[in-house]
Amino acid sequence: MKKITLLFVFALFCSAASVFGQARKELNFGLVGVNYEIPVHKDITIAPGAGTSLDFDWLNLGVKANYYFDNLFGLTAPAWDVYGGANVGYAVYMGNGHDDSDLDFGLQIGGRWFWNDKWGVYLEFAGGNVSGLSPGLGVTMKL
Repeated sequence: MKKITLLFVFALFCSAASVFGQARKELNFGLVGVNYEIPVHKDITIAPGAGTSLDFDWLNLGVKANYYFDNLFGLTAPAWDVYGGANVGYAVYMGNGHDDSDLDFGLQIGGRWFWNDKWGVYLEFAGGNVSGLSPGLGVTMKL
């Protein structure tokens, strides 16, 4: 029940955050997580999100900040994005019977390729002091 409640709270947070988007918004669905990107500058986004492990014993609620290197690297093809950034969240442990919850700080690097005007695929490597190294693979939908 605790897992369902936390996911419901996250869904409400994402729907409330949509009013603050300024340009292109994107929703990223991964194997073990989801986040909603909100542009704050032409090269910078923030993304509230939630992620978990494959055995669903913890849930990390947090936010990422990404810098897109496309302009810096001269990537003119609109189908490609290369990014890196930092993340902070709260890792809620639910699988071991006692409270190991803690703040989680980390970094991520990734890339994305769009196969049409609305859909793409991404690959990301992220790590944090609580969550450890966690690769991400998923799809992106432009909103």
